[in-house]
Amino acid sequence: MTARPANAHQARLLKLLRDGGPNSRAKLGDQVELSRSKLAVEVDRLLETGLVVADGLAASRGGRRSHNIRLAPHLRFLGVDIGATSVDVAVTNAELEVLGHLNHPLDVREGPVAVFEQVLSMAAKLRDSGLADSFDGAGIGVPGPVRFPEGVPVAPPIMPGWDGFPVREALGQELGCPVMVDNDVNLMALGEQHAGVARSVGDFLCVKIGTGIGCGIVVGSTVHRGATGSAGDIGHIQVEPAGRLCACGNKGCLEAHFSGAALARDAEDAARAGRSEELAARLEASGRLTAADVAAAAAAGDATSLLLIREGGHRVGQVIAGLVSFFNPSLVVIGGGVTGLGHTLLAAVRTQVYRRSLPLATGNLPIVLGELGPAAGVTGGARLISDHLFSPA
Repeated sequence: MTARPANAHQARLLKLLRDGGPNSRAKLGDQVELSRSKLAVEVDRLLETGLVVADGLAASRGGRRSHNIRLAPHLRFLGVDIGATSVDVAVTNAELEVLGHLNHPLDVREGPVAVFEQVLSMAAKLRDSGLADSFDGAGIGVPGPVRFPEGVPVAPPIMPGWDGFPVREALGQELGCPVMVDNDVNLMALGEQHAGVARSVGDFLCVKIGTGIGCGIVVGSTVHRGATGSAGDIGHIQVEPAGRLCACGNKGCLEAHFSGAALARDAEDAARAGRSEELAARLEASGRLTAADVAAAAAAGDATSLLLIREGGHRVGQVIAGLVSFFNPSLVVIGGGVTGLGHTLLAAVRTQVYRRSLPLATGNLPIVLGELGPAAGVTGGARLISDHLFSPA
């Protein structure tokens, strides 16, 4: 894709078609508040670029029938969500509908070269399946802080070897298309905003609990990244002043006390100490435990697993309560791999937030699980790159 919108009106039209699907000229004119003649000029210019195409006649509103307009059906975006222990890669059309989605286990600590070999292999598999001739752009999420304008990870605690690696430049050369890079939780927030539980919500928090913990902050329907791109790094807020050593080098961080990795470690300690027959049996069978094992044990009624989940939820809720008091969001979304812990976790988080934050902030505050699961990150990646490409050059 080489064409870009020439002005803000064209950019607005493209994003309306992306988010709402095909529409008539008349209805588009109502939404962008342009005169009929000015709208006709902008739509005709977009048709000339090939970014949009005519899509038949619209339903009559009286008088001459308007023509439908839609984004070009050949446009393809790549969404890549790199996690600590797995990677998701998907191809979408211009409306961000996921056409194909692959998941593969990996260890992000193997470094960017090994990880990107896997990403490129998965992208090629999707392309060769007939879903795309090429990619018009790619949005990449990584599990660490990112200097957003340059697309470069900065001192990511769980990503040795990634500090300063030129992700955007390297992948752009390999894929042959524009690339944008962001923190993975920001992509989750964008995905839930586009097609999930946060549709039409302008101000919300999206908390991802996986191997680590992060928070996407959406203000006025736009992701807030802060001055340098590190906004939302709530996993390193201290919850225990003399607590455990964290991967970041500090003590007592939320992430050190409750995350996928911390929960697995606590479950293994409980199993070895004889506090849970269920966890001990699972540990003996597989040699290790994961957050999924704790979720399964809790579902089977294991009291120790339920206690671990509740304690972790209380700590997460303690931090979110502070965020709610500060930011006053209209929604809190909980996502990530640890959400397999389900409503036990959610109930513990809600209890803390509703108890600790003022009634004015929580009186009408839903705290819910995300809807999209693994599709949130890849949808958010496609949304990220489309926001870039559907903006004036």
